[in-house]
Amino acid sequence: MDRKKILDHISINKKIKRISLQIIESNITENEIIIAGIERKGFIIAKKIHDEINKISDIKVKMCNVKIDKNNPLNEISTSLNSEKFQNKSVIVIDDVLNSGATLMYTVKYFLNTRLKGLKTVVLVDRNHKKYPIKADFKGLSLSTSIQNKVEVSINGDKIEAYLV
Repeated sequence: MDRKKILDHISINKKIKRISLQIIESNITENEIIIAGIERKGFIIAKKIHDEINKISDIKVKMCNVKIDKNNPLNEISTSLNSEKFQNKSVIVIDDVLNSGATLMYTVKYFLNTRLKGLKTVVLVDRNHKKYPIKADFKGLSLSTSIQNKVEVSINGDKIEAYLV
């Protein structure tokens, strides 16, 4: 399997800093925001964004882990925070790669069952081959690939890289 590195660790860290600034800018009037990372890779990226926001802003940030079956997103979705914690808050949903859009779409649908102040989406890489009408409000890299290509985010300790497979 041929893998071509599309983002190295240094580039990803720069993208995380830029995305963090964009999140702060779009929530400048908020006292508290919820960062909801989609389990595993999305949560790890969300944690890095959370840490970056805490370094450069006074906005209070709560972390939330979203558990969703990416192969069957119609299965039950759960979060580490109960819905009262994000009611009337600005929620930022974060995942690693936007492929078909199903995971992000069903996760957004889950949060829309609660009254929110706002909801934004973040992905590290947007593949531009969506089956669902959802977009990433903030993205590290937008990449037009063939339908056969796959984007894979590799996390090894603190090192994150992205590959085109």
